[in-house]
Amino acid sequence: MKTLQELARLVGGSVKGDPRTVVEGVNGLREAGPREIAFLTASHHRRHPDFATEAGALVVPPDLEDLDGPLLIASNPYEAFARIAQAFASPPFLETGVHPRAFVAEDALLGPEVRVGPLAHIGKGCEIGEGSRIYGSAYLGSDVRVGRHCLVHPNATILDGGRLGDRVIVHAGAVVGSDGFGFAQDAQGRHVKIPQQGFVQIDDDVEIGAGCTIDRATFGKTWIREGCKLDNLVHVAHNVTVGEHSILVAQVGISGSVRLGSRVMMGGQAGVVGHVEIGDGARVAAKAGVGRSVKPGEDVMGIPAVTQKEWLRAYGDFRRLPRLKEELRRLEKRLLQLEGAVKGQDDD
Repeated sequence: MKTLQELARLVGGSVKGDPRTVVEGVNGLREAGPREIAFLTASHHRRHPDFATEAGALVVPPDLEDLDGPLLIASNPYEAFARIAQAFASPPFLETGVHPRAFVAEDALLGPEVRVGPLAHIGKGCEIGEGSRIYGSAYLGSDVRVGRHCLVHPNATILDGGRLGDRVIVHAGAVVGSDGFGFAQDAQGRHVKIPQQGFVQIDDDVEIGAGCTIDRATFGKTWIREGCKLDNLVHVAHNVTVGEHSILVAQVGISGSVRLGSRVMMGGQAGVVGHVEIGDGARVAAKAGVGRSVKPGEDVMGIPAVTQKEWLRAYGDFRRLPRLKEELRRLEKRLLQLEGAVKGQDDD
């Protein structure tokens, strides 16, 4: 339970109305009750100016400060609402302490208030920081380091030597530290495995979606840097570095030894060939196939990926193909008619 004034301080906003308005949770505009706060955008209000809600308070941008009722006014209301939602959120329930059906190696070190669920496996030499939660059937191999206040969800796997910073979230079914796909080919075309002897480092405030796979390095480390967010079913190959605060959307695939800068955004099902660099702030559209390095701030799309301007020009030409085809048919017919007329004149 918090007052509207407390929430405004939390997000750096201002209050219109009674600052003592009590807020007990967050919800959508239609679902919110009189003791909950909801989020309203200017665009939504323009589309539905007669909207009705039972929310006890609203988070709004400055151009909606004339609305009636208790308001929390924020320059970036979407971000403010996210931070407010965090203030009311709590992790999924897990019993205090270590469940009797969990396995914890004798030399593993568990910090204060660590919780371990049933059938979880905490391997030899592991260290788990204060307040972290390891849910049922999660697997931590040998010498894994987990920072403070992390969540490792059911059936997630952190293999030997993995390093997780603070406040990392690993969702169900993710695999961190599986072998990189490294093989040499002999004279008979057989594939000889290259042992993968590196590790994976996950920095603070990273979230790894369900079913993601992040491969250990051949040597050195695969590195997911601070603040990155990986959607479900993302694959990061060996020795990749993903820069700070980058976002990889579902089914993105990144080949080995790629370097992503900070704040890179990659749309769903985009793929990157190995050993290239994607610069700071670059954006890769959904389904793009990146076969070259991308400059900082560049937007690319298509297969193979080209700049947005090039792709839009090519797409415009593609859409004109049916008309051009029809025009060619008319010209061909006209040419045949002319050739027939010339031939008739020659026969005369």
